[in-house]
Amino acid sequence: MLSEVVKALISPVGTALLFGMMALLLGLATGGSVLRRLQVPCALFALAWLGIWSTPLASEALRGWIEDQAGPRTIAAVPRAPAIVVLGGGVQGAAPPRRPDPDLRLAADRVWHAARLYHAGKARRIVLSGGNGTVEMSEALAMRQFLEALGVPRSAMLLEEGSSTTRENAAHVAAWLRGDGIREIILVTSALHMPRARAAFEAEGLKVHPAPTDFEVIDMPFGINRVLPDTRALDGSYRAFKEVVARWL
Repeated sequence: MLSEVVKALISPVGTALLFGMMALLLGLATGGSVLRRLQVPCALFALAWLGIWSTPLASEALRGWIEDQAGPRTIAAVPRAPAIVVLGGGVQGAAPPRRPDPDLRLAADRVWHAARLYHAGKARRIVLSGGNGTVEMSEALAMRQFLEALGVPRSAMLLEEGSSTTRENAAHVAAWLRGDGIREIILVTSALHMPRARAAFEAEGLKVHPAPTDFEVIDMPFGINRVLPDTRALDGSYRAFKEVVARWL
């Protein structure tokens, strides 16, 4: 709970709101006190901080720095291992009658990439880790349904449906694999998430071969839109801050 509060406060929006609230409170200070003179700097910092991380230029610089640490970008560069581990976050479970089938979200590349690795012969077993989902279907179960549609046999897949965080993903999956004598895995998750996820699995004593996917940042020519506020850029900055702060915590 505390970690979630810290991540929210350190995020671009959280920090801007915090300093904006401080500016408001400082404005209520009486007389010409030193505290009141801090109102304008706090307000300016809040606006500048939010404005900077709302621009594609700043957002992509931070996300690109994280993604450059993720690992190989091609299937050929991923070595073979006893098992592929796919982390949830890309597929949401079905919820009939409004949503009769799983919903493929922005990070659904994770599941597709796992299918490609399996068909390339990189591993004979796939562990699907994710307990968040709907009442009717966990993320792991939704991923299995997607993978079956991509030609992966059900017999090759194992479901870990009890985790809801990256740390729990690592702890639960590592316990399972150690029971089968497996200490080496191919880890599949989004490139932005990979450095933190890899650290979590290595902390559990596993040898990790990263197989990142869902790369967000590509080379783009400079244009005026690169320095104009954009909600998608702000969302990207939030997710990047979340990764940095969560790994630090």
